[in-house]
Amino acid sequence: MPALTIEAEAGKKRKRKSKDTQPNEAKVKRGSTKRAARQEHGIGSQILLLENQILESRRHYNHIPKLLKHAQNSDTAGSNDIFAAVALCRVFCRLMAAGSLNKSRETAGNESIIVKWLIERYQDFINILMKMLSNGVPEKQSTALTLLMQLVKEEASSLALGENAVWHTGTFTNILRTLIESTSLHEARLHFLEKYVKKFGDVRYYTFACLAGFASGDITNESLDNILSILTAIENPLNNHNESERLYISSLSSKKQRLHSPAANKKQAQKAWLAVLRQDLSKAQRKTLLDLMAHRIAPWFLNIERLMDFLTDSFNVGGSTSLLALSGLFYLVQEKNLDYPQFYPKLYSLLNSEILHSKHRSRFFRLLDTFLTSTHLPAALVASFIKRLSRLTLHSPPSGIVVVVPWIYNLLKSHPTCTFMIHREIPGQGEKMDLEENGMEDPFRMDEPDPMKTKAIESSLWEIEMLQTHYHPNVATIAKIISEQFTKQAYNIEDFLDHSYGSMLNAELTRDTKKAPVIEYEIPKTIFKGNEDGSERKPSLLIRLWDFS
Repeated sequence: MPALTIEAEAGKKRKRKSKDTQPNEAKVKRGSTKRAARQEHGIGSQILLLENQILESRRHYNHIPKLLKHAQNSDTAGSNDIFAAVALCRVFCRLMAAGSLNKSRETAGNESIIVKWLIERYQDFINILMKMLSNGVPEKQSTALTLLMQLVKEEASSLALGENAVWHTGTFTNILRTLIESTSLHEARLHFLEKYVKKFGDVRYYTFACLAGFASGDITNESLDNILSILTAIENPLNNHNESERLYISSLSSKKQRLHSPAANKKQAQKAWLAVLRQDLSKAQRKTLLDLMAHRIAPWFLNIERLMDFLTDSFNVGGSTSLLALSGLFYLVQEKNLDYPQFYPKLYSLLNSEILHSKHRSRFFRLLDTFLTSTHLPAALVASFIKRLSRLTLHSPPSGIVVVVPWIYNLLKSHPTCTFMIHREIPGQGEKMDLEENGMEDPFRMDEPDPMKTKAIESSLWEIEMLQTHYHPNVATIAKIISEQFTKQAYNIEDFLDHSYGSMLNAELTRDTKKAPVIEYEIPKTIFKGNEDGSERKPSLLIRLWDFS
C-alpha cells in the first residue's frame, strides 16, 4: 500500500507550531513511550496507539496503511480486524469532519496530493468493510454494517454530498447490493431492517428506490429471494403525513417534505414491487407473492389496478397457484372496489375432478366459503357451485365428501331460493306419474363454463341422496342432514376440513362399541378355495361370486 511523503509540508508545520507545540509534542513522546511499553500486551494496544497518533498529527498519516493491513487480516484468531476497522472509522469520520477529504479548486500542490491519497485510502477502507460484510462471521458482519452506515451519515454531513451521491451511487447503494447478492447475510439483513429501515424514514424511502433499480435488471433467483425478504419485512405505510418521523440524515433538508409524505413512500414501494413482479419468477416465489398480496403488497400501491396483470397471469398457471391468485383478486374486488366480472367464472372453473383429492382441499374450502358468503349473489350462480360439487362427490374420497355436505347445507341456509333443488313440487298428477315411471334427464350442464348458464337451479341434488347409502357409515350419516329439517343454523366448516383416511380410520378404531359386531364364529381354513376338508359347510360368498381356481 503506497505511503504518503509530505516532507515539505511537515517542515512548514514545525515552523508554524514553534513553541506552542513543543510541550504537546513532548507529552506525545512521553505518552507514546508509555504506550509502546504496553505493546507486548497485544495488537489491540498497538492499534489504539496508531489511531491516537494519526489523530494527533498529520505527520502520522502513514499509519493509516498499517491500520488497513490489520483490518484486512481477517484470517487471524480474535477480533483485531474489528478493532482496526472501528479505529479507522473514527479516524476517517474525524478527517471528514475536519474537511481533510474535501478537494476544492483552491487545493493545490502538496495539499492536493494529501487529499487525493486520503481519498484513495478511504476507498480501500470501504472495500475492506464490504468484504468483511459479505464474507465475515455474523458478529463481524453486523459490525461492518454499522460502520458502513456511520460512514454514509458522515459523508452526507461532512462532504456536502447531494442526494444522488449519498443514496444512489455511493456507499449506501453498495451496502444494499452486497446484502442482496450474498446468500449468507440473513442476520445482517435483519440487522439492517431493524436498526435502520424500520426506524428512519429516509432509509426506508431510498431502500425502496434502490431495490427498484436492482430488481429492474438481470438478477439471480437468490438475489430476488433476498429482495423479497427485505420488501416483505417492511411494515405497511402510514396513511397520514408524519413530520415527527426520524431521519437518518437530517442535513438533506430539502428532501424532508417528500420523505414524510405517505404518497411519495408508496410511489417508491410500488416501483420496487412492480419491478419484482415483472421478473421471471419461480413457482415458489410466485406463491410467496400471492400469499403476501393482501396484507403486504397491495397496501403499498397507489394504482391498485396495476396488480391485475400479475394476478390473471398467475391464475393461468393452474393448480394451487390459481387458487392463491383468486384470493388476491377477491381482496381487490372486496376491499378496493375493483371491477372484475370474471372472478366467479374463474372460481367455478377450479371445481374439477382433482380438487377434492388435492392436498390444498382445506385451504380451497376456506376461501370458497369466504367467496360465497354474500347473500347478494344470484341464486343461479350459487346453485351452480352447489350442483357441481354435488356431482364431484360421486367420485370423491370420504374425507372430501364430509366437507362438501355441511358446506352445501350452509349455502342452502344462507340462500333459501336454492332449496328448490332439494324440494320441488310437481304441479300435475300426470306429470308426477310420468316422472315416477320414466324418470327425467338432469338439465344441469356439467360442461358449461359460465355458472349463470348451467341450469343448475332447475336440477336437484339427487347425488346427495345417493350418498345416504354410501359404504362409509360417517358419509351416509352426514348426507342425511339434507333430508332432515334445517333446524341447525350452520355447521362450522373447520370441524370437517382436516379429515383424511387416517383420521377417519382412527376414529373408527378408537370408538367405544356398545354392541359387539357380528363375526364368523368358525375361522375358515381357506379363503380363495372351496372346502378341502369335505365338510358340508357352505362356501363363503367370495368363493360363490368369483372363481379363483
